[in-house]
Amino acid sequence: MTKVMKQFLRWIILGGTLFFVVKALKDNWVGVTTIKIDPAGWAILAIATGVTLLAHTWAGWIWTWVLRDLNQPVPSVQFIQVYLKTNIAKYLPGNVWHYYGRIIAAKNANVSTGAATLSVLLEPLLMAAAALIVVVLFGSQFAVTQTNLALQILQFAFLIVILCGVHPWFLNPVIRLLHKFKNQKSGEDYQPKSTIYLDRYPLRPLLGEFGFLGLRSLGFILTIYAINPVNLSQIPLLVGAFSFAWLLGLVVPGAPGGLGVFEATAIALLQHRFPSAIVISAITLYRLISILAETSGAALAWLDERLVNTNR
Repeated sequence: MTKVMKQFLRWIILGGTLFFVVKALKDNWVGVTTIKIDPAGWAILAIATGVTLLAHTWAGWIWTWVLRDLNQPVPSVQFIQVYLKTNIAKYLPGNVWHYYGRIIAAKNANVSTGAATLSVLLEPLLMAAAALIVVVLFGSQFAVTQTNLALQILQFAFLIVILCGVHPWFLNPVIRLLHKFKNQKSGEDYQPKSTIYLDRYPLRPLLGEFGFLGLRSLGFILTIYAINPVNLSQIPLLVGAFSFAWLLGLVVPGAPGGLGVFEATAIALLQHRFPSAIVISAITLYRLISILAETSGAALAWLDERLVNTNR
């Protein structure tokens, strides 16, 4: 019954977000169709695609940092290829198949099952933590009303909680509890020494995720700039709004690849700061750019792997 309810909830969320996006597109269709992209704009969109592909490549490199923090040294190039090849699977129903593919590939490369599983859990967790930090820092940019001192103090306290939440003092007990629960469920004896732990604060991967978000935000800003001028003063707003929309797309169930959730959130945050037709057009273009970058990354990783194997 619980499984049925979860499936129902996912469909409700996906249906609601897609309805919002379609309605917004319908209400602003005339304005969207009047937007023209000049040759310079197309060149900027091509750059945005390259920047987005670079962001995914960078994220694959961060995954190798996470594995090294778990005392699992791995070849960077090989695992970046795995990351790029599996990334496109996040659009499949369930939104877990890219994680499953990475676990299998890591196990085939002699990474322990515990470390492989923990790495694909930590990597999006650090992404979410970095996005939350960006939202806390720039959230006031897309607030409807001016933030007061109490809200700023609350944001700062929330920031401290986020930074403490990825500390080994907090994460290791959670890992131990999950490992113990897993063994009890499978009928195995719990052996604390066999559990994988973080030896130190994952500072480098966390900082690396800011680079990932920065590149993704840059790709989004370039997409808007291709069809509408962007002032320097608007960049914090766009970075904050993108990070919040991307974060919701990551954590909300029933949205493979954040499809629908990202678009609905970005429209809601930006439609009062930019013309609605501009926002909808840019968000639609950015979704196409993201899919093109992810598909190109998977194809290039596969081709590079084939060329290396052929030359051996």
